[in-house]
Amino acid sequence: MQLKNELYQLCLNFVEQRIATANEALLQAQEASNDDTKSSAGDKFETGREMAQQDINRNKQLLADAQQQRAILQSLKDIGDTHTARNGSLVITNQGSFYISISAGQLQLEGKTYFAISAVSPIGKLLIGKPVGEQILFNGKTYLIQEIA
Repeated sequence: MQLKNELYQLCLNFVEQRIATANEALLQAQEASNDDTKSSAGDKFETGREMAQQDINRNKQLLADAQQQRAILQSLKDIGDTHTARNGSLVITNQGSFYISISAGQLQLEGKTYFAISAVSPIGKLLIGKPVGEQILFNGKTYLIQEIA
């Protein structure tokens, strides 16, 4: 359970960093838009303003996505051990260890590599609902589920 809590915290840190980055980029894009509005004229103004607006919209979407990931993570905070893989499970296989939560990529913890994956990722879909001892085939490799926490 301690290991899952530490992986949860690493994922939360990942999401919080994404939120901070998106907020900063959004602020910069809004400032750029305001500066362009003050100093431009004619067609150049319209082009610059449109590009700034696209930048703002893209950063708003990145922020919304990161906030959604944080909400998903928070819903998994106190999920205990289960007999089958589900959202919030740590699934140990012969080919690697997977924390089913959000797509945060590789996580390093105590010298070991874990993969934070979404339940809707290709491998996540295959793992969900499977018990210890079950095998899945993914990208030509057989994954034997050895432990679920």
